[in-house]
Amino acid sequence: MTAKAIPTVTMPGGTRVPALGQGTWMMGEQESEAAREMDSLKAGIDRGMTLVDTAEMYAEGGAERIVAGAIEGRRDKVYLVSKLYPWNASRRGTIDACRRSLDRLRADHIDLYLLHWRGEHPLAETVAAFEQLKSEGLIGAWGVSNFDTDDMEDLVAVPDGGNVAANQILYNLNRRGPEFDLMPWCRARNIPIMAYSPVDQGALTANAGLIHLAKACQATAAQVALAFLIRQGNVIAIPKTSSIHRVEENRAAAELVISDEDWQTLDRLFPPPKRKVPLEMI
Repeated sequence: MTAKAIPTVTMPGGTRVPALGQGTWMMGEQESEAAREMDSLKAGIDRGMTLVDTAEMYAEGGAERIVAGAIEGRRDKVYLVSKLYPWNASRRGTIDACRRSLDRLRADHIDLYLLHWRGEHPLAETVAAFEQLKSEGLIGAWGVSNFDTDDMEDLVAVPDGGNVAANQILYNLNRRGPEFDLMPWCRARNIPIMAYSPVDQGALTANAGLIHLAKACQATAAQVALAFLIRQGNVIAIPKTSSIHRVEENRAAAELVISDEDWQTLDRLFPPPKRKVPLEMI
């Protein structure tokens, strides 16, 4: 039976990307795992999880090299995301860092290039560099990561800051704080959210209440946690795994139907915020 297509999220420029992608945090750290990591990414791409997220921080470029091996010969099928260290985010430093990432990725462009978190360099400098990279065709769009609502307000106030195309944040059932103000702020401006650590580094897979609900849905706790994110419409989940079995499990989450009653149960198990919660980060 043919699998149902993964729901998509429309980026500000009009590009549609899968709401379920793949992360690479902690990949590229051990040479002995390289082939396994590449194979898992390839398996995900084969199954429609064609958004691949990485960063120069991950294994100091090692993860980008893993991604290069995984997308070799199929770059045109992949929506490639990478991230820049904040201390490299000066006007010149951003451009140099991007070129180094492109060398490691063995690619001629990055589809979405993110500032990993806010640092000491003025946002106006970083945005100017991002816009230059766009004009040179080295990136398709740019965004940020770990930006709370006040950071986003500062960002859109600088020249061309309104061109921000995504905000990648720590968001999952255990950490629903962004739902109070940050996510509505982004949704009102059509800025997609990328949810990293969508199963809370595995913690959600051990939650008894979630396991009970998942069994009733004939699913796993991880699948319900992913489906919670995928079904929101403007959220892209980027789970990381080096296991093809887990890739298959993650992919099946995109087809999981969660009833209104199930949503109510999730809200009881993981109450949404009733006040502002500072954005968490790992």
